[in-house]
Amino acid sequence: MMQTPNLLALVLLYTSLFHSLAFSRSQNQPNYSYNQKKNYEGSSDLVDLKYHMGPVLTSPINLYIIWYGKWDPHHQSTITDFISSISSPAPFPSVSDWWRTVTLYTDQTGSNVTRNVALSGQFSDRAYSQGKSLSRLSMQSIIKNAVTSSSSGGPALPLNYSNGLYLVLTSDDVQVQDFCRAVCGFHYFTFASVAGATMPYAWVGSSGAQCPGMCAYPFAWPGGGPPPPAGSGVVGPPNGDPGTDGMVSVIAHELAEVATNPLINAWYGGDDPIAPNEIGDLCLGVYGSGAGGGYTGAVGKDSKGNGYNFNGVKGRKYLVQWVWDPVRGRCFGPNASD
Repeated sequence: MMQTPNLLALVLLYTSLFHSLAFSRSQNQPNYSYNQKKNYEGSSDLVDLKYHMGPVLTSPINLYIIWYGKWDPHHQSTITDFISSISSPAPFPSVSDWWRTVTLYTDQTGSNVTRNVALSGQFSDRAYSQGKSLSRLSMQSIIKNAVTSSSSGGPALPLNYSNGLYLVLTSDDVQVQDFCRAVCGFHYFTFASVAGATMPYAWVGSSGAQCPGMCAYPFAWPGGGPPPPAGSGVVGPPNGDPGTDGMVSVIAHELAEVATNPLINAWYGGDDPIAPNEIGDLCLGVYGSGAGGGYTGAVGKDSKGNGYNFNGVKGRKYLVQWVWDPVRGRCFGPNASD
């Protein structure tokens, strides 16, 4: 990296912060279509996913969760158990089996994305240190607060610039710039001038009260009003809460992308890093074989009839979207029928 970036580079740096997990405005309409872009569940030569020579997360990841706002402990345990499932064994098809697709991505030395993701710390920001109406840049100040201040639940998080990954999760009473309108989550990296070091991070919002039909689909109907029609693809949440189960899939999406594109110069498609197509973006709405047109694809049902595709620790079940497999050249998950 140049030591003295020119004005154009600075503009690029700041504007590229605003790339994100984007959804079409039409998702808020009753005639729901999960993703207006083509989902490449089948093999395709049209995807231009390329490696741009930047780093991927090859070292074991120490993941730190920042709980921003007030949280239900049951919802927190659903999420923390998912994080633990990434590197822990569970019956096939499991969350850890799903993460193996992410580990197929390499850096310029041939080193793979790590298989080891450990939940290494949690911080509770119950005082809403940055208020209840946040910009995207606010996430970096939230991280700074978490690494410099004590919370009611414990000490500050470590400033881990070697293999730390910070995950900011905002409660359902927090408004975030573009949340529910254009994004459900995004990832980027902190500026040393704000947080004290350059570190990858991701943000995901709780959509249960604000926009479950957009960010918690397929656990909620985007049209609102009457019950969803037959064949809508809506399924019950395997852990009992549409907002939280929906968050898990968005968290998975963002973790997969930040692991393969942490500094926005590694794996993505397109010529513009400001609006990249990353390994999760290519597979929006795809949870099983045959997905498309608002249909999740072939997924399992638990004893209560709730939808899931992967098993986790403690008997947990999750419904998590697939990611792009660079070897197969298509979206893939371990529950695939082919």
